Amino acid sequence: MKRRNFLALSAAAAAAPSSFAFQAEKSKLKITGIRLVKTRPKRPLPEYTPSSTAWSTNGVEVASPMSIYPQYKATRSLFLPDPGKVPAFTVEVTTDKGLKGYGSGGPGGGTIVEEHLSKLILGKDPFDTERNWDIMWRSTMSYGQTGVTMNAISGVDIALWDLVGKALNMPVYKVIGGETKERIPSYCTGNDLEQHIEFGFKRVKLAIPKGPADGRDGMKANEALVKHARELLGPEGDIMLDCWMSWTERYTIEMAEMLAPYRIFWMEECLPPYDYAGFGRLREQIKSTRIVTGEHEYGRYGFRNLLEHHSAEIWQPDIHWCGGLTELRHVANLAAAYDIPVMPHVGGVRDCVHFIMATTNAPWAELFMPSPGGPKEVYRRWEEDNQISRGPEGIYTRPSEEPGFGWDFEVAS
Repeated sequence: MKRRNFLALSAAAAAAPSSFAFQAEKSKLKITGIRLVKTRPKRPLPEYTPSSTAWSTNGVEVASPMSIYPQYKATRSLFLPDPGKVPAFTVEVTTDKGLKGYGSGGPGGGTIVEEHLSKLILGKDPFDTERNWDIMWRSTMSYGQTGVTMNAISGVDIALWDLVGKALNMPVYKVIGGETKERIPSYCTGNDLEQHIEFGFKRVKLAIPKGPADGRDGMKANEALVKHARELLGPEGDIMLDCWMSWTERYTIEMAEMLAPYRIFWMEECLPPYDYAGFGRLREQIKSTRIVTGEHEYGRYGFRNLLEHHSAEIWQPDIHWCGGLTELRHVANLAAAYDIPVMPHVGGVRDCVHFIMATTNAPWAELFMPSPGGPKEVYRRWEEDNQISRGPEGIYTRPSEEPGFGWDFEVAS
């Protein structure tokens, strides 16, 4: 398909209300503006106070790298930055034909977008996704190849793919490969287990509350949570554990032995993300479950380190942190050459679910349900927005069929 011949996409696309006048022209698109924007839902959900027993990573103890310090141990909010001071961001990219694309990137990346990447991308063609990505990567290499620089690149790259989809009047998943599965099996993360299992999930991921600082009693508390999940789920469902960079090798081995009777599907991010050799040793020693990681890994070179150290049986990149859709696809291709599944962190969000649909070695999506205690409208809308269906594997999702990523927000004035 030649991009300059937008009119020839299809007669239906040309007649659609969402089509653009430039589809009849033979010129390329040119990026004319990049800015950070505030967004709001097109259809806000009803506000409500969650039930008093609702689980939340902001209000309950979850094991973390900071658990060794008592003053920061109780909740993540005690040590994480103020979201208003080091925020994630949404970037808007505009073109000379009036078309706009939107993408979200990770914490701290917005300043880099505004003060550095914008001058490099202005005037470029959004369809040149590989070239644009490489320019952003090489230009920031002198001051960061991970963290906030990749958070910044991610947001711009996602916005460019949104533009491509809109220009072609196609959902992004169809642009990058189409369907590899009819619908996407999903698991739910969080410890509101009764809600998740009653809803229909047969795969759940638990946020582990305790780590080495809690001693033997903490290990017993972790076991009690896993035992409760297995009792609710039954013998056939899958249980995963999110250990969030908080354990040690010895502690992980001991917990794996303790939890072996409960048939754990995977243990996630047990060690700090840079400890590639440590993850490799865990894989050699632990046979009762899978050792997985990648949420806090960045780009193909970081995942190459995982590969070279045999660090993870499943890779878990985050599309908003690892370099955006362009780099996520490079990571998935590297993994595919070694038959490694890629199950992205928060993969069920509106942009990443397009990647999963179009990628053969990306089998599952991660979903988060609204907290219990709300009106029925909240959960009905959540099902609708995520195109939820049910089947043999529990809960399934699908990407939007709208052009681009099908964002459900609008720019706040």
